[in-house]
Amino acid sequence: MSTELLRHRRAGTRSGARRMTVAIGAVLAVGALITAFPFLWMLTTSLKPQRESIDFPPTIVPQEPTFEWYLRLFTELDFGTYLRNTVIVVAIGFIGLLFMAMAGYAFAKFDFRGRRWMFFIVLATMMIPIQVTMIPTYLILNGLKLTNTLVGIALPTLVGGFSIFLFRQFMSTIPTEMLEAARLDGAGEFRIFWQIVLPMSRPILAVQVVLTFIAGWNSFLWPLIIASDQKLYTLSVGLSLLNQQLAVNPSLQMAAASVMVVPILFVFIVFQRYVMQGFALSGLK
Repeated sequence: MSTELLRHRRAGTRSGARRMTVAIGAVLAVGALITAFPFLWMLTTSLKPQRESIDFPPTIVPQEPTFEWYLRLFTELDFGTYLRNTVIVVAIGFIGLLFMAMAGYAFAKFDFRGRRWMFFIVLATMMIPIQVTMIPTYLILNGLKLTNTLVGIALPTLVGGFSIFLFRQFMSTIPTEMLEAARLDGAGEFRIFWQIVLPMSRPILAVQVVLTFIAGWNSFLWPLIIASDQKLYTLSVGLSLLNQQLAVNPSLQMAAASVMVVPILFVFIVFQRYVMQGFALSGLK
């Protein structure tokens, strides 16, 4: 009798656990749908004719989908130029990944005089708002004749204290014995870094690729300050300019917003697994 009662209790516990799992899944699904709804609305609105985008009550699915607004962005409104400028800024930012990885490796695996104080200074830069450094940065770049250039737009974000910190945290987990064995085999420091450290640092590199891409792709205030020529504007500045020029054309504005958002979402989806692994191994929650 007691065995039968125990079996019923276990069955009841499993049934309760399944119901709880289903309930949690339903709540998460509803939350995901609510979170994704503005993104879906943006995409569907970008495919609507203008008259349909301002109809009331609004419709979610376009009745007569069209790609007219995307074509207009790149044929009439210079968004091809803005896209090219943004890609160049992002590409220059990726060059800084190598420098930050080198710095993180040095802080993690080399013992040199002043290492702690230098790392403290790197961390201290994270506490300074970027708005405080804009004026001196502008004066420096103006003295170097780099204002109103794509290099001047990308240069201030080439390296960052937070990225160096992430690289240092991750590379501290690489076994020192492996590096010592490579040195005993005659490998130079640059070869060790390039052929051992970097391949083992793929998760944190993926994190930095995503962060660098987002920072360069979404850059708005600094390009607006340093670029006086409209041909040097980035996508975010071009989108702001579009919103000022066109008062009522939600479809065109949503098409421009889609051009801004979709690449970021794609990059995150591609590197998602490595991003989660990189943050976990870096000791960040």
